Amino acid sequence: MTDLTYWTSVESPLGPLLLTAGPDSALTSVSVPAQKGGRTVQDDWRHDRGPFRAAEEQLAAYFAAELKEFRLPLRTDGTEFRERVWAALDSVPYGATTTYGEIAAQVGASRMAVRAVGGAIGANPLLIVRPCHRVIGADGSLTGYAGGLESKVRLLTLEGSLQEPFQAPAARIGDRRG
Repeated sequence: MTDLTYWTSVESPLGPLLLTAGPDSALTSVSVPAQKGGRTVQDDWRHDRGPFRAAEEQLAAYFAAELKEFRLPLRTDGTEFRERVWAALDSVPYGATTTYGEIAAQVGASRMAVRAVGGAIGANPLLIVRPCHRVIGADGSLTGYAGGLESKVRLLTLEGSLQEPFQAPAARIGDRRG
């Protein structure tokens, strides 16, 4: 009926991350605790750490500030538009931020499509690995993040794009780096 889904949980500074992969071992999702729209373990999923060894190692290195770019096999299942938006996230370098408008322009969407771009970014199934946390408002404000604003702040601080202390919700990020 459906492809077999493997899952594991990995400890992180954001709490336990839920990772899923298909039979080909390609990572299909990374969810943080209490994530809006995040995945939850299903009865027919198989718990197995095997398919996730590289992801676990790379996530640990990322959180130790030793890894700036993930190199993992990924597989997502979105509309053509969402897939284009998610692929554009991969081009935002570590330590940099971009805006929803810049992502819209990159995927060839009109200025009117910025909300649709925001919806696609909010539906990103691969938090952290596919860096939607690097997308901010045009005015430099920290806008929503499916993993929660506190997680977004922690990730941007780790990457050096945000200096603490953070003042929610009117904080601004300085000039784009990179």
